[in-house]
Amino acid sequence: MEKTLSIIPLGGVEEIGLNMTVMEYGNDLIIVDAGLMFPEEDMLGVDFVIPDFSYLIENKDKIKGVVLTHGHEDHTGALPFLLKEIDVPIYGTPLTLGLVKEKLKEHSLESAKLIPVKPRDVVNLGVFSVEFVRVTHSIVDGVGLGIDTPLGKVVHTGDFKLDPTPVDGQLMDFHKFSEYGEKGTLVLLSDSTNAEKGGFTFSEKEVSRAFEDIFSKAQGRIIIATFASNIHRIQQAIDVAVKFGRKVILCGRSIVSNAQIALDLGYLQIPRETWLRLEDLKKLEDREVVIITTGSQGEPMSVLSRIATDEHKNIKAKHGDTVILSAKMIPGNERSIGRIINHLFKRGANVIYEKVSEVHVSGHASKEELKLMLNLVKPKYFIPIHGEYRHLIYHSRLAEKVGIPKENIFVLENGEALEISENGAGK
Repeated sequence: MEKTLSIIPLGGVEEIGLNMTVMEYGNDLIIVDAGLMFPEEDMLGVDFVIPDFSYLIENKDKIKGVVLTHGHEDHTGALPFLLKEIDVPIYGTPLTLGLVKEKLKEHSLESAKLIPVKPRDVVNLGVFSVEFVRVTHSIVDGVGLGIDTPLGKVVHTGDFKLDPTPVDGQLMDFHKFSEYGEKGTLVLLSDSTNAEKGGFTFSEKEVSRAFEDIFSKAQGRIIIATFASNIHRIQQAIDVAVKFGRKVILCGRSIVSNAQIALDLGYLQIPRETWLRLEDLKKLEDREVVIITTGSQGEPMSVLSRIATDEHKNIKAKHGDTVILSAKMIPGNERSIGRIINHLFKRGANVIYEKVSEVHVSGHASKEELKLMLNLVKPKYFIPIHGEYRHLIYHSRLAEKVGIPKENIFVLENGEALEISENGAGK
């Protein structure tokens, strides 16, 4: 019987989140990412959603490993639940594994097999040979994957954008993606998050300029809320704080933990005299302080939410504060975020957010970058991933525009398999 390569997204192709893709050939199976998704507003009593693992549990003897593209929770958050069902090795870059290790510790899974890799390393997992390729994204240490299979090369972009001036100076490995295109790529799976958005995504460095403008005008305290995993954004806030002679206080368990992991691994640079503890706040003048915290999505128990509602025991919002929400409003969170912004304004703070200043840029490629990736990799078959259904449709139209035949483009749903053989591909 003719062997086929099966590519099965278990999550991430009907929503932003839950990213998890299975690749299977004969008796070998690998998993790319294992993410969670935060609940919609109408999912009452649900803390988060994870993919359906039933296919993996049924085929656990075939699984050779999990490869991770980066450390965001929508790509790693389901790992503790997967590892409780299946004992498999996990491969990822140092920061990705550093963040995962901390999460596994909370679930008493310290004995999990975590195997560090770096860009351009190659790992053999059964019939699959996986090469890790540096990409630029809104988290440090992101990678795409070049996966050799018996039928040809499968390229998975991970989450990416083409940032010509990344904060850490580590450019995306264009040469490797181009090499895959020159040698011949069977399938490309590519990030569709911004497939509706024209042009190019701004460089992360743009945020520094916005920060500098705000810092130069602020007379009182500056409070910056961002994602705890956005080490580049935290680094930029620290750099600008140093430039303007302000001390930095990191506030919130996740942001302190992630910053310490990044610092230990050398991904975050912060002068010793700049990083102070929360207890030091009362010793400082307001104009000497930057507080970096979480809560950019209006989460009710976050530090920013408690500051806004006067429930934080150490930090009270007051007249003269400048509060920066340095993150995208994730769809579904607008009302919660709006509520926090209103509370802060009522307490006399000036609040700056994405709609009024360039205090956030996306970590995902826009249309022109997506077309460039398609042209670099030159795949025979194309699967748009990482998006709601409409994003996948827009991305598939881009693929047609750059010359990929419509019959070679596959928009899959969660749990739907694309079967590829020497004779062609089909659902």
